[in-house]
Amino acid sequence: MQLGLVLLLIDITCIVHAAKTGRFWPWGMVIFLIPGFGALAYLLFELVPEWFGSVQGQKARQRVVNTLDPQKHYRLLTDQLEVADTIANRAALAEECLELGKFGEAQRHYDHVLALPMGDDAVYVLGKARAQFGLGHAQEAVTTLDALRSRWPDYQSPEGHLLYARALEESGRMEEALFEYQAVADYYPGAEARVRYGLLLEKAGRRFEANAVLTEALARYKRASRYVRRMQSEWIARAEEALREHADV
Repeated sequence: MQLGLVLLLIDITCIVHAAKTGRFWPWGMVIFLIPGFGALAYLLFELVPEWFGSVQGQKARQRVVNTLDPQKHYRLLTDQLEVADTIANRAALAEECLELGKFGEAQRHYDHVLALPMGDDAVYVLGKARAQFGLGHAQEAVTTLDALRSRWPDYQSPEGHLLYARALEESGRMEEALFEYQAVADYYPGAEARVRYGLLLEKAGRRFEANAVLTEALARYKRASRYVRRMQSEWIARAEEALREHADV
């Protein structure tokens, strides 16, 4: 009984999807005339190839691979570096090290790249700062990012700017961090910068301002798509939690 109901729901879902995506003929009739097997055929011959061919599908597949074997891409990049020790190969391995939390190795690769005649690039300096921050060396990250600003004053990076604010915060330089958080929150593509700004305002005892910033952060995503809200779920949840705590005080 329950299995039959589940199959019926699957059939209906597939028929509705086929109709919405212009595939009703012939798939709608196939699913209707061959319950269960028709829906399975629709999934195998229409949706699965589309899913794996799409950008979202490829990213999802890569996430599955990374979950099953998180070191696979790291090993591949390590092998490529052994074959050809180029700036591109070493920088790619350094980036992968950052993703895996291998911050010490990442910093060594970036230091190597930056010492090369063609390796003097703001992107690699930022990578080194990310590694330093990951190692817990916040003040070193601040120094590295200050040098980046001095060397490339026109270089723009929302991620780098947010990292600078975080490193200042971790270094105990609260007022400077608040200034940088406020600046980066105005253009950072996501909720993290604004929520971090609100949380630091709260930490500084400026609760009224913190409430305003966190409330605004939530308002920005109130009417966002489900996909956007899912991508920002961590920071939406942190803002909501902070506001609830304020209300309970």
